Amino acid sequence: MASDDALAAGAAALAAGRWDEARIAFEAALAERETAEALDGVGEALWWLCDARSSVRHRERAYVKFRRAGDVARACTSAFAVATSYYTSLDNVPAAHGWLARAERVLEPAGPSPLEGWLWLLRGYMTAELDDATELLGRALASARSSGDVDLELVAIADLGLALVRGGRLDEGLALVDEAMAGTLAGEYRKLDTVVFTSCDMLAACSLAGDLERAGRWCRVADDFIRDYGCPFLYARCRAHYGTVLVAKGRWQQAELELQAALRMSEDAGPEPRKEALAQLAELRLHQGRLEEAEALLAGLDDDPAAALPSAAVRLARGEPAPAVAVLERRLGQLGDRRIESAATMERLVRALVALGDHEAAAAVAARLEAVARSQRHQRAEALALLGAAWVALAGGRRPEGVGLLDRALVLLARLELPLEWAHARLEQARALAGAQPELAVAGASAARDAFDALGAKRGADAAAALLRSLGVAGRAGPRDAGVLTRREQEVLRLLGAGLSNPEIAERLFISRKTAAHHVSHVLAKLGLRNRAQAVAYAARTLPQPAGESERR
Repeated sequence: MASDDALAAGAAALAAGRWDEARIAFEAALAERETAEALDGVGEALWWLCDARSSVRHRERAYVKFRRAGDVARACTSAFAVATSYYTSLDNVPAAHGWLARAERVLEPAGPSPLEGWLWLLRGYMTAELDDATELLGRALASARSSGDVDLELVAIADLGLALVRGGRLDEGLALVDEAMAGTLAGEYRKLDTVVFTSCDMLAACSLAGDLERAGRWCRVADDFIRDYGCPFLYARCRAHYGTVLVAKGRWQQAELELQAALRMSEDAGPEPRKEALAQLAELRLHQGRLEEAEALLAGLDDDPAAALPSAAVRLARGEPAPAVAVLERRLGQLGDRRIESAATMERLVRALVALGDHEAAAAVAARLEAVARSQRHQRAEALALLGAAWVALAGGRRPEGVGLLDRALVLLARLELPLEWAHARLEQARALAGAQPELAVAGASAARDAFDALGAKRGADAAAALLRSLGVAGRAGPRDAGVLTRREQEVLRLLGAGLSNPEIAERLFISRKTAAHHVSHVLAKLGLRNRAQAVAYAARTLPQPAGESERR
């Protein structure tokens, strides 16, 4: 392939989001002749493929060639990209500021330029002081509006929103983040990397605010972009935040992929993103009933803020409420009451204090949690406040009050699509009803068990099954390992997981419909599953992902 043809093919592949194809084309052009365009193209493709270090090496060389050729605009664009990668992906703040200074120096002789807006944007993004950041980002936004640069406008709005959230102005900042995400995901952008910048700002802002509800809704809107171009969360910390959202939403198979990707990416990104990914992966292992693995992931993170919630959960699972209380109180002291994030810590602290038997302290924390929920006006904070009040009421022997509070919390948790929190609340409600209203307790425990089973939450499912046995309900065989299936039955399970009907399975496997029905019945019976819906959930969480459906980055 001639060099010019390869460059054209690479540019077309980048525009279409075919990152591997773009990399191959630009590398073919480099093999013919090393040009700035080819180096920059490889660098951009590698950035999308999450190879930040290699991307930086190529774009640094591209900058030099553009600079020597007198192409100020392309040289500055390459310098901006290098600075961004050093700051967000490689945790090298001095190098990031050095590259911004170099770009500013190159721009000076050219006089006023639309590129100044991007320089101000990056300066503002990398500035810790709120007043300085808002002034610089405001200049970037004004530049965007005067030049008609919609990408700069969207990113400046998102960056400004994140800066305000960092400064404690939550409502104002999150409103700007919402505006940027609305414009971006509606398709106003001209450059695909605008989706990366605004989406990562959104997750960072929601993480700082503890606003899982907002993050989950925007991630769901972003699903179309993810399907076409791959995941836009290209930084390790951003990827870990995305994994957190997926865990909460019950999308555990996808969460596993994202958190493992965050761990790989954090090898270049410094210790903090890695700690966040390890902590969230530990939380997922706890939900899956893999306590020892969770403990191993948390080893060495005892005093790290990111690990506070899973560390406390491990201690509670071990029947050690006192150290759990100490961890959570330390974390709450770091957060204060002003952030939504403190609500999750408070709710878990209420549970730990109840387990410790300190009902007075639990009631005091529950009251603080209720005040946070009133001040923040977010449904998840409201649900957590109801849960905290319920634990206090039940611990104090006020069963009707506790059950009523759980009823209200369950409505909100279902509305927020938080299946694990819903299942835990349903199980605790069933326990509260067991003595006085056993029929309702059986119904509640059965619903909780089914929800736990669908998620793959073994500890929760086992706890629900134990409660059902105590209520005289005959146990049922839980889902067993797929290794009990024949090779043909494993094929059938995979097709069930893909949503195929019996006739479709028969057609795919070249067997009769009757034989397909027999295979489906055998699969359900061998695995202890009650219906096709459970088979779909089981296949999603246990079968290896086909190569063609592996993570796109």
